[in-house]
Amino acid sequence: MLGARSKTDLALELQAQFPILRPSIHTRRANLTVKFQDLYGFTVEGNVDDVNVLNEVREKVRQQARVWWILEASKGANWYLQPQVSSISEVIVLKSSLKLSTLANSITLKKLIRKGIPPVLRPKVWFSLSGAAKKKSTVPESYYNDLTKAVDGKVTPATRQIDHDLPRTFPGHPWLDTPEGHSALRRVLVGYSFRDSDVGYCQGLNYVAALLLLVMKTEEDAFWMLAVLLENVLVSDCYTNNLSGCHVEQRVFKDLLAKKCPRIAAHLEALEFDVCLVATEWFLCLFSKSLPSETTLRVWDVLFYEGAKVLFHVALAIFKMKEDELLLTHQVGDIINILQRTTHHLFDPDELLTVAFDKIGFVTTNTISKQRKKQEPEVMKELDQRLRRLNSLRIDDK
Repeated sequence: MLGARSKTDLALELQAQFPILRPSIHTRRANLTVKFQDLYGFTVEGNVDDVNVLNEVREKVRQQARVWWILEASKGANWYLQPQVSSISEVIVLKSSLKLSTLANSITLKKLIRKGIPPVLRPKVWFSLSGAAKKKSTVPESYYNDLTKAVDGKVTPATRQIDHDLPRTFPGHPWLDTPEGHSALRRVLVGYSFRDSDVGYCQGLNYVAALLLLVMKTEEDAFWMLAVLLENVLVSDCYTNNLSGCHVEQRVFKDLLAKKCPRIAAHLEALEFDVCLVATEWFLCLFSKSLPSETTLRVWDVLFYEGAKVLFHVALAIFKMKEDELLLTHQVGDIINILQRTTHHLFDPDELLTVAFDKIGFVTTNTISKQRKKQEPEVMKELDQRLRRLNSLRIDDK
């Protein structure tokens, strides 16, 4: 168990997880593209500058891990589970009631999480802070095993789509793209499709669940992380058949882009560029297909603690970081190329998250909730009209 191991053992394990990447002298001289495996087994392509950035980031992670262990030594192994502050009103109440230790813990934890949870601690911190542990505790201990046994062999539209997507989920990964990896991912996805028939299965969840498996190590923990993500963290209906929740999020994002990055929004509108072309995948896959895995998981660190508003912060930051370059574009294809190139080479999560939280400004959960309520009727109206047109075409075909 993690708690039973010494701090020295943890330090050695963490150091082993972060090998220093050393391109050959010929590569350094020629500045050629190099391939290497990241912390989670993904093959990464980058130049020597990218390698240097990754080495710097990994050194920061080592330093960050020391901070977490010092806090564990002084406050206890599960200090982060003490009552947390989630709103300004709670801050005011705490100040008036002199519960400053709780306030201090919350401020410390928020800053620490934005700087990154050490990979060796990530599974247990995610599981606790996200609410997954609490969700799991409400059902019998054998729930997941019973569920997977009960649905074994059953065939539904969801299971057929899952089987189709398994070999396309991070192809070439040394574990995910093996019979063992496919089987584990299938059990998690099929199990959840029966747990929530309204969601069933939606393309995009395969990438999310796959990355959860790599982090959480066990199928059952990955299953509960997927459950808390879909049932508590993200907006409802994001992954239902008509993707109504996702359509709402896209409209909210467009509004936020116009407010936070007005020059970019105006330029994109003039080129008739729909941000859904790139942002839909970002929101459905939670950046797992777009950003390097180690950067994606830094985003997820904050997502599981602060909620879905983080996705808007990060999406806005990607546009903001390339504002000058985007304003020079004249073709839709150029915009897509810039954004794809940017996301694929964002090896420094601190750079991304600094822009997301320090330069974008406040994007509160309350603001997003109000925007969702404003956009939802129009989205449902459009989806209803689309369904009527489809039904009309089917009748005509008969």
